[in-house]
Amino acid sequence: MPALRRRGARSRGGTTSVQKDVVKQGDCIALMEAMPEASVDMVFADPPYNLQLEGDLLRPNNSKVDAVDDAWDQFDSFAAYDDFTRRWLRAARRVLKDNGSLWVIGSYHNIFRVGTALQDLNYWILNDVVWRKTNPMPNFRGRRFTNAHETMIWAAKDKDARYTFNYDAMKRLNDDLQMRSDWLIPICSGGERLKNDKGEKAHPTQKPEALLHRVIMAATKPGDIVLDPFFGSGTSGAVARKLGRHYIGLERDSDYIAVAKKRISQVQPITDMEMIDTPAKRQEARIPFGWLIEHGLLEPGTVLHGPDKRWRAKVRADGTLITADFKGSIHQVGAHLQGAPSCNGWSFWHVKADGKPVSIDVLRQKLRANLPKTLN
Repeated sequence: MPALRRRGARSRGGTTSVQKDVVKQGDCIALMEAMPEASVDMVFADPPYNLQLEGDLLRPNNSKVDAVDDAWDQFDSFAAYDDFTRRWLRAARRVLKDNGSLWVIGSYHNIFRVGTALQDLNYWILNDVVWRKTNPMPNFRGRRFTNAHETMIWAAKDKDARYTFNYDAMKRLNDDLQMRSDWLIPICSGGERLKNDKGEKAHPTQKPEALLHRVIMAATKPGDIVLDPFFGSGTSGAVARKLGRHYIGLERDSDYIAVAKKRISQVQPITDMEMIDTPAKRQEARIPFGWLIEHGLLEPGTVLHGPDKRWRAKVRADGTLITADFKGSIHQVGAHLQGAPSCNGWSFWHVKADGKPVSIDVLRQKLRANLPKTLN
């Protein structure tokens, strides 16, 4: 797992303050070029997809599908789109802190071209994340598979960047299993879909807040700045504000800006740090196993067992374990019994509590929660 950026750490080469929690109108490239260098922690970009639509798209009953046919999604050629992509990616790279990261989302129409541009500009791709839609729009012409996913590319500025990845937060979001790179999330619909005064979609490609929640939780810390150069209806800003992050939105369309500002003004941010920050386990205070005995959470002579009850050991008063032929730390004894080179004793050993096996790591977390804050 990559090293995590310490909260409040300065980007290599220093950082420059920037106006935050704002929406700026204009061309995103020009606006980014006017921003201070290395001033944002994350860029989330939902650029034009260059869908190359030809003619109206009709349903089987001949009603017209509300597809994306806006001028901002139309380019004269692939070369023109590639030039635009490289220019905004270059501008984003300049304002991104050395330890920041960039997320860009697209469909098969554009994401491969974006990926090439990223690598040509020396970004370091970390993951491609597939957003699987639970309720995709059908393929009305019946000539292709239903387009049921979009792809996000997550990239750092270079291969040595000490970017933020909140591994533990992602694991907890996923029922304590490692978060995979395929995310099953419905498209934006129902009450979440913003409408204009005519009852029409306020923005044709509004992204669900659940998607941005996961992105922002994964790659930023509370207080970080999220830049969105294609702000649209402001989903990234709304989620950033809710999660105690700052946002900068860049948008050309005044109607979209009005929608985004109204939306964000109605968001009540979470201010309790305990509710929005998930410290990495490696950053938590070290708790020796012997402390569990000193604080009465385990008694000398208590029998611990492995997850399948095949192995057993007894707790000694000095914080070591003993079996019939070996004694040592919780890690050493676990490794010895399994014939393994190493063992995480905190997850391997269990104790019976209220008739059920409980990992001793649960006891460690209980003790950590009750220790003075100065030790945490």
